[in-house]
Amino acid sequence: MKRLIAFLTLAGLLTLGITNVILAEDGDSTMMQNDSTKVDDSTSMAGTNAVTPAPMEEQADEPQSFHQMLKEKFIEGSPGFMGIVLLTLILGLALAIERIIYLNLSTTNTQKLLNKVETSLENGGIEAAKEVCKNTRGPVAGIFLQGLDRFNEGLDVVEKSIISYGGVLMGRLEKGLSWVSLFIALAPMLGFMGTVIGMIQAFDKIAAVGDISPTIVADGIKVALLTTVFGLIVAIILQIFYNYLVSKIDSLVNDMEDSSITFVDILAKHTQK
Repeated sequence: MKRLIAFLTLAGLLTLGITNVILAEDGDSTMMQNDSTKVDDSTSMAGTNAVTPAPMEEQADEPQSFHQMLKEKFIEGSPGFMGIVLLTLILGLALAIERIIYLNLSTTNTQKLLNKVETSLENGGIEAAKEVCKNTRGPVAGIFLQGLDRFNEGLDVVEKSIISYGGVLMGRLEKGLSWVSLFIALAPMLGFMGTVIGMIQAFDKIAAVGDISPTIVADGIKVALLTTVFGLIVAIILQIFYNYLVSKIDSLVNDMEDSSITFVDILAKHTQK
């Protein structure tokens, strides 16, 4: 529970920090534009008697970078509401990255582990094989260790123990995926809700003015649709991470099942000796 509270607190601080930075940068750029305008006005007034320089070719406006365009659209879509969608992205990415690290650490060279276990059984017996499994990380080594602990009770008990413990490890591998899928579903929903709220505000402006102005309608619709676009982008990003996690878990589960079959065969050979 303490880890969950700390995680949510950190995510909230990151979201507020990013929003404040974006707003601060926008405010600074606005102040710089105002200051430059004032300087240009004063220069033009003071230099009325000066010699006018020769006209120069106007330079084309430089295209906006992706960061600047993203910041501008974020502010236009209402930072308060867009921050909620951003929070879902931060939480979803945090969970996905944590799962990726956990799953990569759980990956084991099963063939190499099986060879070590078989060699240890032939040379040092059950205890030597247990030491090999204890010194190897990952769910496959945990399954082997669970089977070795039940070796004296017979192969039938070993198989049942492996199946039961394998189900527990599968639950650990899939931990957190439900939250990632929740954020995938929440992001576009929050975007659509922002669109509906923006449309309501646009119609409120029309009712207040008493006339349908294209400027009012277009501006309100643009702001409303920005939340939907941002929500869909967040959902797409998280969906990519989710699919990678699912494929990684499937690969680990297949390794667990294949290696467990081979492991039982190795124990059966050791029993016959």
